[in-house]
Amino acid sequence: MEGGVEQWKVQVERWTGQLRELVRRCLEHAHQIPPAQLYAAIAVLSFTTLFLLSIRLFKRKKSSTVVLAGLSGSGKTVLFYQLRDGSSHQGTVTSMEPNEGTFILHSETSKKGKVRPVHVIDVPGHSRLKPKLDEVLPLAAGIVFVVDALDFLPKCREASEYLYDVLTNASVVKKKIPVLVLCNKTDKVTAHTKEFIRKQLEKELDKLRASRSVISAADIANDFTLGISGESFAFTQCHNRVTVAEASGLTGEIAQVEEFIREHVKP
Repeated sequence: MEGGVEQWKVQVERWTGQLRELVRRCLEHAHQIPPAQLYAAIAVLSFTTLFLLSIRLFKRKKSSTVVLAGLSGSGKTVLFYQLRDGSSHQGTVTSMEPNEGTFILHSETSKKGKVRPVHVIDVPGHSRLKPKLDEVLPLAAGIVFVVDALDFLPKCREASEYLYDVLTNASVVKKKIPVLVLCNKTDKVTAHTKEFIRKQLEKELDKLRASRSVISAADIANDFTLGISGESFAFTQCHNRVTVAEASGLTGEIAQVEEFIREHVKP
């Protein structure tokens, strides 16, 4: 046992001596290089290292998360299952718990080659789950705000208040997270058109902006205000991109949603 320990000590001493000799030679070589060349080499090495690190950090920041938001009963959960399974699950009942999953879009399951999975979070529209929405919005690459096009007018004010909170959220504004206002259930004959819904939402948001501007900043949770002062509000005035589209979760007509997702979560 003692003989083995002695051999190990001798080997360590040999390695130490070799390391010292290597360091000495490196220092001698460095002294022979003109200072200007040495500084230039150090600068290039430092720049290259920082550049590679920044690329890695940038890649890590690219989110694959899409948040489904909107009032209860608007069809978010059905949309979630259509994206994942291509099925409405027989018109899934209103969910009180967030649905969350990472998956390849059902329409892309037969595609050849590499397809990037999407992380989809369906946040129920119940008011008590508002903290969950605030928690997931900063993670989003895109937000799909679902509106019931069939039962729109009775819930227009409530939907507008919810959308106002999304559009004035600090993370949404600072990161310019794109929002798709999705008019769901447009397969029904009595459903409102996306243009009608867009105009009504803009009018309600304009009213909300005016009413909330007179409330003390301490009494509201919004970090930013909407639009341009002195002008009627329009989605085009938002810091982030806001578009309006149509879909039908029950019939599987969700192509515009998938296009939005793939625009902001690259394959």
